[in-house]
Amino acid sequence: MTEIVIAGILLCGGAGRRFGVDKLLAGDEPIAASAARHLRSGAGNALAVIPPRRARLREVLAAEGCAILESDRTSEGMGASLAAGVEAAASAEGWIVALGDMPRVDPKTIEAIRRALERGAPMAAPYDRSGRRGHPVGFSRALRAELLALGGDVGARDLLARHADMVERIVTDDPGIFVDIDTRADLESLEK
Repeated sequence: MTEIVIAGILLCGGAGRRFGVDKLLAGDEPIAASAARHLRSGAGNALAVIPPRRARLREVLAAEGCAILESDRTSEGMGASLAAGVEAAASAEGWIVALGDMPRVDPKTIEAIRRALERGAPMAAPYDRSGRRGHPVGFSRALRAELLALGGDVGARDLLARHADMVERIVTDDPGIFVDIDTRADLESLEK
């Protein structure tokens, strides 16, 4: 039996303008390191998409076992970064797209998304019990062309809306699916 490869893609291209400095390297432990470790643990692998010439970020992510894709497309926005990651991991049967500024997603949540894709779900995403969707989101190979067509700062939100009936809902009590570090106050509340 052939092993189904689901690629973990960690998007680390944001400029962090609201944060003031490179937020992915902020914190007692860089938040990107936690996000990378959790993605690798749950997906079994991780490809970090980063801007060029970010030596410290590359070093931190490589230390967590990530493959690294430096791409100029990160300056175009999240959609372009995602398309670059999918293109780089083109041989995968699916992709779990995680964000470098979401360091608290439980690896078990990511593993549940991976297993849903391995079972043949076209898409899979975590939801809380009230029905609110969080991150990360998984996409099967069936959506490859649409993922590759993404550009600019429009991520996969439109794709999820367009194919809402195809999303396997992973119901979880994992609060990390909503923990997004955008400001210093977000980081301070995380470290308390």
